[in-house]
Amino acid sequence: MQIQNSDTGEADVIKDEAAARSGMPARRRGIQGRLDGIRATRTGALTLKIVVGIIGAVMVVGGLIMVPFPGPGWLVVFAGLAVLSTEFHWARKLLEFGKRTLHAWTEWYKRQGWTVRILVLIVTLAAAGAIVYAGLRTLGIDVIEIGLNFVQTR
Repeated sequence: MQIQNSDTGEADVIKDEAAARSGMPARRRGIQGRLDGIRATRTGALTLKIVVGIIGAVMVVGGLIMVPFPGPGWLVVFAGLAVLSTEFHWARKLLEFGKRTLHAWTEWYKRQGWTVRILVLIVTLAAAGAIVYAGLRTLGIDVIEIGLNFVQTR
């Protein structure tokens, strides 16, 4: 095996041969390989933490805002925690706790009779209605007053 001069344009060949001779494990492929490459420098690691932190935090906060409304609120919260868990150990622990709690809640709910299920539904709808009402009130819209005016004009 002859190592050629990198001035000839074969620097990649030289690097590949040197990597094959070294005892270092092969670099991972795909997104993990790219992330490892970014984390290889202090600036890259810090930048990655900041970007992942911002994206994950926006997803978690957005998901929490969506929780009381119909739709994927909790799914977005868990997705945001999954994003955060790629860089932060506390987020990984919180995500695992959330998964365990959700599983326990689901199993408990399945074991309940219709009375408890209907009660949970009523409480959920009341909480969602109160949140929607409070949100509309902050925008200056009073749906109760609008409803009373509508009924009185009929």
